[in-house]
Amino acid sequence: MSEPVLAAEPEGMTLHQQVRSAVIWRSGTQIFGQLLTWASTFIVIRLLGPSAYGLFAMTQVILVLLNMLNGYGLASALIQRADAGRDAQRQLFGMLILLNFGLGALQFLAAPAAAAYYRQPMVADLLRVQALLYIATPFIALPQALLSREMDFRKQALVNFVSALAGAVTALAGALAGMGVWTLVAAPIALFATRAIGMTIAARSLMWPSFDFRGAGDIARYGGVMATGQLFWFAQSQADVFIAGRLFDPHMLGIYTTSLFLTQIFVSKFVPPLNEVAFSAYARLKDDRAAVAAAFTKSARLVMLVAMPFYLGMAATADPLVAVVLGPKWLEAAPVVHWLALAMPMMTLQVLFAPASDACGRPGISAQNSMTGALCLPIAFLVGVHWGVMGLVAAWFAAYPIYLAVSTWRTLPVIGVRFAALVEAIAPPVLAACAMALLVKGVDALLPPLPPLVHLALLVSAGGIAYAALLFLFARRMLVESINLIRNRGA
Repeated sequence: MSEPVLAAEPEGMTLHQQVRSAVIWRSGTQIFGQLLTWASTFIVIRLLGPSAYGLFAMTQVILVLLNMLNGYGLASALIQRADAGRDAQRQLFGMLILLNFGLGALQFLAAPAAAAYYRQPMVADLLRVQALLYIATPFIALPQALLSREMDFRKQALVNFVSALAGAVTALAGALAGMGVWTLVAAPIALFATRAIGMTIAARSLMWPSFDFRGAGDIARYGGVMATGQLFWFAQSQADVFIAGRLFDPHMLGIYTTSLFLTQIFVSKFVPPLNEVAFSAYARLKDDRAAVAAAFTKSARLVMLVAMPFYLGMAATADPLVAVVLGPKWLEAAPVVHWLALAMPMMTLQVLFAPASDACGRPGISAQNSMTGALCLPIAFLVGVHWGVMGLVAAWFAAYPIYLAVSTWRTLPVIGVRFAALVEAIAPPVLAACAMALLVKGVDALLPPLPPLVHLALLVSAGGIAYAALLFLFARRMLVESINLIRNRGA
């Protein structure tokens, strides 16, 4: 077969222009695609109710654990590697096939044990069908790595959009057809299959795998270190569901996990594509530590500029937000959404660290950070779960400040960022969003009883105007610089 032809950006583009183009394509289509799929997702949430999402969350603990080992770390090594010729690509493809087919078989065999742990027999059937997802992974990870290496995020974005649409249509059709929790299984299978076909075509990466791994030790080592960090990330990100899944019934687990899904929309859906672009950019700048530091503080400022009003606005409007977005079956989720939204800024800042340290050739730093989280968070969840759902929420506030502080102390020197510079970069959006949230709560107290949609619209309008006005009055220079950066009118 012929060499894959990778569509690179036009010649003469600076790295800044490439990054901007990549962000527009990767995040712009992500936003558009998510708006489209969320319309389907929230209709499905209304139709299915908490119990279906509780059962699905139990299977996700197993899926997330095994997906930490599915080889995306190996693919990241290809992005970072100086030589990524045909032989290296075939070796990576072979590693991905062996790894993922083995993981699929392991999940199929382990399904009864997982069902016994949760005391929910249906979990076994769900996990066996979900094992099909691993077949698609090699055909996604390899072409995605090749396209990311060339910073060609346009093709990735288009494929991701089409695959997200396929998943959304499948989910909506399944819910309307009365498939229940199986709707949540069918949608990812449709999404992964579409993405695998689309990515392979986009990167022209269909090739015979090589199972001769001589000379690929660096790929395996790099991927192993990143997988180790991801395993620790699993311990911290899934510990709450793993612990609560055995003690809560599916209804209460569904209330907690859906509230978590709602509050983590920004950090789980919008930050990862930005981090993909950031990793590729940092990898090109890794020999210039000052440039990495400047790029990191700018990216942190831009992310927090959007994240802070999102989270604090969600906290301030939790009651009408849940009523409008999730529907009457979910009203008891409002206080959970309120408090989890206040915890999410810490998580958002935390996840920005790994791409910078990994691209600088120090994946062990993110592994150590994840180890810290894997120690702090499960202990807090084990204690908090005895007080029910709100005890789990309290655990976030007990453990995450410690986790973030240790990660900040460990990562900033590696990427050349001063703590004071980071604080200076993110302080304006943090302070403006806090003031905005207080103003929204004041407006909320003055409003008479209103229909939820009208109530939410008034509060969101007041918050948006207040946040923009505060930045304009007290952080105008930062606001102008950020707008210019987005519009490609600044350094």
